[in-house]
Amino acid sequence: MVCAVSDAPRLSVDGKLFRLGERRFYLKAVAYGTFAPNAGCGGLGFPSIERTKRDFAQIRQLAANAVRVYEAPPQWLLDLAFEHELKVFIDVPWGKHLCFLNSVRSRREALETVRRAARACAGHPAVFALSVANEIPADIVRWSGARAVTRFIDELIEEVKAVDARCLCTYSNFPPTEFLGPRLVDFVCFNVYLHQRASFSNYLARLQLLAESKPLVLGEFGIDSLREGEGRKCEILRWQIAETFAGGLAGTVEFSYTDDWWCGGQAIEDWEFGLTTRNRQPKPSFGVVRESFETASPKTLARYPRVTVVVASYNGGQTLEACLSSLEKLTYPDYEVILVDDGSTDSTPQIAQSHPKVRLVRHETNRGLSAARNTGIAAATGAIIAFTDSDCRADPDWLHYLVSDLLRSEFVGIGGPNLPPPEDPTLAAAVMAAPGGPAHVMLTDRQAEHIPGCNMAFYRSALVEVGGFDPIFRRAGDDVDLCWRLQQAGWNIGFSPAGFVWHYRRSTIGAYLKQQQGYGEAEGLLVRKHPENFNLFGGSVWRGRIYAGFNSGLLPVRSMIYRGRFASAGYQFIYSTTPPLNLLLCASLEYHGLVTLPLWVLSAVFPPLWPLAATSLALSVGVCVAAGVQAPLPKAKTRWWSRPLVSLLFFLQPIVRGWARFQSRLASRPAPSAAMEAIRLPPAHPGPPAGELAYWAETHLDRLSFVADLLHRLDAQHWPYKADAGWSDFDLEVHDTRWSKVQITTAAEAHSRGTTLLRCRLRRRWSLRAAAVFWLLGGFEFVVLSVLDDWQPWVWLALLSLPLFAWFLQRRAKRLHRRLAAILGAAAADWGLERLPVQRSSAEPARTPSLRKKPAKAPCQGPVQPPGRARSDAV
Repeated sequence: MVCAVSDAPRLSVDGKLFRLGERRFYLKAVAYGTFAPNAGCGGLGFPSIERTKRDFAQIRQLAANAVRVYEAPPQWLLDLAFEHELKVFIDVPWGKHLCFLNSVRSRREALETVRRAARACAGHPAVFALSVANEIPADIVRWSGARAVTRFIDELIEEVKAVDARCLCTYSNFPPTEFLGPRLVDFVCFNVYLHQRASFSNYLARLQLLAESKPLVLGEFGIDSLREGEGRKCEILRWQIAETFAGGLAGTVEFSYTDDWWCGGQAIEDWEFGLTTRNRQPKPSFGVVRESFETASPKTLARYPRVTVVVASYNGGQTLEACLSSLEKLTYPDYEVILVDDGSTDSTPQIAQSHPKVRLVRHETNRGLSAARNTGIAAATGAIIAFTDSDCRADPDWLHYLVSDLLRSEFVGIGGPNLPPPEDPTLAAAVMAAPGGPAHVMLTDRQAEHIPGCNMAFYRSALVEVGGFDPIFRRAGDDVDLCWRLQQAGWNIGFSPAGFVWHYRRSTIGAYLKQQQGYGEAEGLLVRKHPENFNLFGGSVWRGRIYAGFNSGLLPVRSMIYRGRFASAGYQFIYSTTPPLNLLLCASLEYHGLVTLPLWVLSAVFPPLWPLAATSLALSVGVCVAAGVQAPLPKAKTRWWSRPLVSLLFFLQPIVRGWARFQSRLASRPAPSAAMEAIRLPPAHPGPPAGELAYWAETHLDRLSFVADLLHRLDAQHWPYKADAGWSDFDLEVHDTRWSKVQITTAAEAHSRGTTLLRCRLRRRWSLRAAAVFWLLGGFEFVVLSVLDDWQPWVWLALLSLPLFAWFLQRRAKRLHRRLAAILGAAAADWGLERLPVQRSSAEPARTPSLRKKPAKAPCQGPVQPPGRARSDAV
């Protein structure tokens, strides 16, 4: 048997779940003990060998595959467990109920106890994992400090890894110390006793977010037959097991196998949590757990709608083979895979041909990511369309979890985690810790504001309703735009914590910065289409929390823990307070351009400013160094250069991404079409163009239809514009080629006898490019003239160029204003409207009887675009 034991495979972490050899392992365990002290076991709380054999045989009848014990077991128990195909989840007991950090001796004893337990079971394949501590009391944690306790738990795990590097380790946490988050655990374990199904399910969703990329195990859950009754116990256990596996957890431990339970050397007589009586007679709950363990599976759905998986690839041959191979191994029963080759020039077509189950659709030229995904949508036959990238490798149960959570909710789309694969190189681990990677943004524990495009699925009907992906997003940003448009349409997006894909990170600094450049270009497009989601400098503003592999900010305000009165709360939460300043703003391009660079330029003219300029640069470098020090790097992939590299990426990323965003925002807009230039301008009147226009209708006028017709006219003449998406103070904003823009706002007044007065207000504005050039020109002239002042004082006359440039900008804005007034006039004439002098009063205006009497209805001009949806090529 020794040879068989040594050759048996050992458990390992596989993303959010576990793997045993070639198969997936879901923990289905019962708590075993503790029992009366047994002299034959050295005083440990385990039964005799014969009793244990019978118990293990009965536990196997439960369809359980593991037991949880609360002392380091003897070798014979591990061997018996191996014979019965059971894994052993081992808690290591030590004085965690004492203020153990107060004494060096207590710390050493705890470390030595854990070390002995690790040596006793090192390498044994029956071992599931070691829990280095179980439920450290909340008042002890408060006394010693949460950070100190967390660090000590990590020290205990390091002791185990030093003995047996492959042994899985965890800390068995519970709600009163939910805020403890040891970094070195292989999986997250929580003991949870909640008897209301909704509360239980919601709390598991919260724990999944706390677990992030690690598996989550329910370490204990049980019901007291004595107080709740056996009928109520059966009911709760049935839905508890179902919710556990449906929620994407890696396993559960039912407390307990038997009512025979000792604690502190005494038998506990007034609790009956067992599935069997003290003499091992099965209770009704025994049969319920057996049935639930046999049938509970994340792969069991009420129905299986057809799913189309779309992979858009442009020169992704390096990772495409692994991607397609993983998609062919999905366990979902009804799906198809469509590969859209977006004009690749590498081996993509040849790789696709080697996978006959994959349907290939090819673009002859590169049309961009959004266009490729839209092609996949058009070719899809599934009711649900899932998307992943060619640099991803899907988990076999990926679709099961996505579809299961989608069907159980009212969401129209759902996403999941994208995890770095174990084989990723060391440099990729540093890139993972750098800012700007793909991440999900959560509004609640279940609802997402954004899901990354490498792992998302939507109902086909919802995609069709919003028009699919916007083709202007060629490299990135398409997923952000789609999520925002779906939410603007009144729908919600969910998150499936166990529906994960492996996502290869960029393995070189150049590739990472090129990716960030693409993200910056996409943000430049997004800021014009969704301005409500961006701040003054073009940075995105999220309502939810970003879940990423990096620290999203260096916050000077510490998080707060709600402990309840005298640290007695059953559920103690950590709250991250909103800081007055995010210090990483000091590394942004805007900070460099508006603070550091001007200080250095001015210090050339005024030398006393150079210490301030040096301090500004040092602050930027300092926060990047601090971010590198705090980066959560995996220990196995940390080298001496890892943290300096992360610091460098924190410094370079905002500059590269911000510059690309700025360039994208300043990019030239479409040139005026011949139709635009041919517009006949209205006769010039003395003074500036009218800021308001008023039109009279003899019948009721539908303002929204008039605006929609106006958008149709602008489309026909290829005017670049942005329509209101629900957040603007105007109906549409029309742009000149680069220097000016005009905002049009309409309002309809209802008057007597069904007549209508339509008011149109036109406001001229400079474009971002115009404002940037004006102020940069002014700043440059001021610095240059300050240097040349002693040489020739008359050079200050060069400042006259600023009002001249302002006059040029105003002239362009007036010209655009007049053209739009002409378009409004033409539209009003076709609608049979009469132009009136603008009156500030709301009384019925005096007017001259019109010779034309037309009903105020839209002329027939083809399909009209509804207001509120911007033309894609104008954004």
